[in-house]
Amino acid sequence: MQKFWKIFEYGYLIIAIVFFVETFINWNTDREKAYLLLLFAVVAMFMYFFRKRFRKKRNKY
Repeated sequence: MQKFWKIFEYGYLIIAIVFFVETFINWNTDREKAYLLLLFAVVAMFMYFFRKRFRKKRNKY
């Protein structure tokens, strides 16, 4: 089960990277879409670190 949760952590990281790349691609053409993608990337990064911390805390007990 631990491998399952670890895969989801890295999934959030991959999604964040994709959103950052899409942000840079759309920056000059559609600024509003770029800001929205940047927001999603930041949220995905937050979820990656949150899930990682939560999993380590749960493994401690």
